[in-house]
Amino acid sequence: MKNKVFLFMLVLVMGILAACGTSDEGASSSSTTEEKTEEAKVLRVGTSADYAPFEYVDTAKSDEIIGFDIDLANLIAERLGYTLQFTNTDFNSLIPGLQADKFDFVIAGMTPTEDRDEVVDFSVPYYETEQYLVTPKDSNISSLEDLKGKVVGAQVSSIQEDLAKIFAEENGFTVESRNLIPEIIQELKNGRFQGAVIENIVAENYLAQNDDLTSFPLEVEDPDFKAVVFQEGSDLKAEFDEVIQVLIDEGKIDELKKKWFVVEE
Repeated sequence: MKNKVFLFMLVLVMGILAACGTSDEGASSSSTTEEKTEEAKVLRVGTSADYAPFEYVDTAKSDEIIGFDIDLANLIAERLGYTLQFTNTDFNSLIPGLQADKFDFVIAGMTPTEDRDEVVDFSVPYYETEQYLVTPKDSNISSLEDLKGKVVGAQVSSIQEDLAKIFAEENGFTVESRNLIPEIIQELKNGRFQGAVIENIVAENYLAQNDDLTSFPLEVEDPDFKAVVFQEGSDLKAEFDEVIQVLIDEGKIDELKKKWFVVEE
């Protein structure tokens, strides 16, 4: 009789322990799922914060990356329920970083090109831009023909670099590239460069701070656009495309332009 009671109690205890183990495993699994869900809502963003007013750091105020693109990215993320983690890196490292899965998307004033489109995906355009040739004001350079035999700067891996090289072949000047826009501006001011191909909004930002520089627009066949950049086949593209179009329709993009750019009425 005692043996039967002992066996009954043993089976009962084992059943209770098994039930507890199942409950713990369920809790652990649930916790892991929640962690993955939270992790999935954080997107890693690559940018190059030397491109005011699109993305830059105002070191006199803080180390925070600010600008048009940053506000736009945060606005899109807010609509879609994401949190963003920004990483600042050289412009020419952004697409390789995206391909290496270091970023979920890139926003850095980047323009779609055929070569780039072969390795990454772009969102719908959110801004159309023009290109300027920036020169020292006392240089008396007023056309590309005036640059013959001179040195023109552009940012590494940018459409401005490609454009400068095309114009160089046609007009007999040399192109030298730098990683950062501030480096290009400095080379203009110290006389190393006699000109620089820079996007209009970015150029105007530096012209406002340097009264010894001037500029004139460059004629190009096709307009240039800015877009968000994704890994090939990323599901984020469709989500971002939809929200960007809504923000355009709502006038939110225009509000950001008025906040960050000198907008001509």
